[in-house]
Amino acid sequence: MFSLNGKKVLVVGIANDQSIAYGIAKALRDQGADLAITYLNDKAESHVRPLGEALGAEIIAPLNVTHDGELDALFDLIAEKWGRLDTLVHSIAFCPMEDLHGRVVDCSREGFGAAMDISVHSFLRMIAKCEPLMPDGGTCMTVTYYGADKVVENYNIMGPVKAALESVTRYVAAELGPKGISVHALSPGPLSTRAASGIAHFDALLNEAAARAPTHHLATIEDVGAYAAFLASREAANVTGGIHMIDGGYSIVC
Repeated sequence: MFSLNGKKVLVVGIANDQSIAYGIAKALRDQGADLAITYLNDKAESHVRPLGEALGAEIIAPLNVTHDGELDALFDLIAEKWGRLDTLVHSIAFCPMEDLHGRVVDCSREGFGAAMDISVHSFLRMIAKCEPLMPDGGTCMTVTYYGADKVVENYNIMGPVKAALESVTRYVAAELGPKGISVHALSPGPLSTRAASGIAHFDALLNEAAARAPTHHLATIEDVGAYAAFLASREAANVTGGIHMIDGGYSIVC
């Protein structure tokens, strides 16, 4: 029903073939998009580059958002090679383990700052870089979680961090809407990813989510990818600022 042929897409956050970012990248590529993907560091490159090559990614580049200059270098490369960007997918989050596993009230200043910088402010920095490359409009997406709105056991400080990310989504959608740039937060239910494995008792959370969801099925990275592909299409151009639940109905059940 829609095509992404010729669309230029940057996907940030692929760690392996179980990553939400990978599911999104594959769906976008399947619909015809041209991909740029990033890897965190030299160690991650050995896992990410083969995936990018299999997807036919035209750009495969390093990006650690805590390293000054890497974001500039990435967007300079995109501007040089493509001259524009149609879609950004931001799927990165981080919190130091000791702060993630502790009480919210005990979160250190350093841990809170790192979590907000990498998980939230990096999205703002990327959107600011995208804006001049989207003169005819575009789409920017990030990934959030139900714990932004409700208290989820063991999600801890990432709840407030994701709440900030969702608020950023709404504010930036309002600011950039007149330019035709839409901004979205995708909110899957619990997914078995490497990033999620750092949350204490995550297996129990997965089981409970599947039992509670009306469909009795957890979301998959393919589900998230399909939704993201639609949002990246011109047919979704008048949709913006939403927190999109992709969770088998988990979030509607008390």
